[in-house]
Amino acid sequence: MKHRYLPMTEQDRAEMLSAVGAESVQELFKDIPENIRYQGDLPVSPALDEFALTRHLSALAAQNADTQRYVSFLGAGIYDHHIPSVVGHVISRSEFYTAYTPYQPEISQGELQAIFEFQSYICELTGLQVANASMYDGATALAEAGNLAAAATRRKRLVVSRAVHPEAREVLATYAHGLNLELVEIGQRGGRTDADALADAITDDTAAVLIQSPNFFGAIEDVLGIAELIHRRGGLMVVSANPLSLGLLEAPGKLGADIVVGDAQPLGIDGSFGGPTCGFFAVAESYMRRIPGRIVGQTTDRNGKRGFVLTLQAREQHIRREKATSNICSNQALLALAASVYLSTMGKRGMVEVAKLNLRKCHYAKARLAAIPGVSLPFAAPVFNEFVLRLPDFKMEQLQRKLLEAGFIGGYDLSRSYPELPGHILIAVTEKRSKAEIDQFAVVLEESLCVK
Repeated sequence: MKHRYLPMTEQDRAEMLSAVGAESVQELFKDIPENIRYQGDLPVSPALDEFALTRHLSALAAQNADTQRYVSFLGAGIYDHHIPSVVGHVISRSEFYTAYTPYQPEISQGELQAIFEFQSYICELTGLQVANASMYDGATALAEAGNLAAAATRRKRLVVSRAVHPEAREVLATYAHGLNLELVEIGQRGGRTDADALADAITDDTAAVLIQSPNFFGAIEDVLGIAELIHRRGGLMVVSANPLSLGLLEAPGKLGADIVVGDAQPLGIDGSFGGPTCGFFAVAESYMRRIPGRIVGQTTDRNGKRGFVLTLQAREQHIRREKATSNICSNQALLALAASVYLSTMGKRGMVEVAKLNLRKCHYAKARLAAIPGVSLPFAAPVFNEFVLRLPDFKMEQLQRKLLEAGFIGGYDLSRSYPELPGHILIAVTEKRSKAEIDQFAVVLEESLCVK
């Protein structure tokens, strides 16, 4: 059998021990007190040959409910979108997937150009003038936006909507604690940020209002109205956006947002059981030098030929730590490339079409599922590709199990993050869902709810 790796022989082991002057492997741990060392052999299965190991791992992987074998209506931040095959082909090229940080522009032109294109696409989508080379994910991008707003306004108060993704709010809270920022959460009303409570919470020392649109409940927020509220008090407007929705919705930058962030996962990045993903970060030009991470710029060489360089690197690796805008030490260049390939493949017309498909299929599913006896729609706000259902008295875990048995990955149980919403489920519908799948899901859901 052909080996993918060379196993260690006893001779190899003896030679290495001899080289370090040890009699046995156990001697390597002699500095660890014997009373806290594990005695004996670990209770693990015996070694498997390559064929048996491959079968064992395949059997373990088969226990996962993946989107190849199941029809997914689960969103809540990770979505089952179609990924054109060209995306995988391009990012699998060795010069991309083995590339490291492009410190030497003269030998990294392809990587730098790819990042530059990503930045350009993000600026066009968000309606802002400057975007960075990407962030770790949407949650850290939102937290960094709060950091930027506090530094730019020299204020210590951030107001965030509870309709923002719960995990993003947790990351924001972690950042705020470390930076001694006050974080105020505003509740939702009708599935959208409570406008009256928000207006009361904004003070003269508020650095920024942070919202998500479409928000965690799938509802589209009044970005323009909220921007006017915070700008009256001299603060900044931060919007976390679903980039795919911007194929239809007005760019947040044109509605008054000063900072637009989000997660690029809907743009050709596989869900991969929750990550990794890629965050994007765009700002108005006046905040360019405060942007976290790096910016790739376009220039010309001595012969007038177009080239690309790292224009701004305002992070602690490159400048004095106390002057750094952030301690982000890398980005998601490979996944940013995936997003760029997706966007260039779809083009403007394709982005509009796929956004329309998400919208139309979501609204069809919303009406179809709401027609099930006992099921209702608790929120009336306009939505993009997610919506909330209120279910009759039913154990959510039991329901999810029944859906899974029928071949469906159900929605997100909102009571996990919002205890005040028991029996509410968040349903996501992407362009991949067919009418037949939606109809069958409705049938299975109705049958499951009827069985106590």
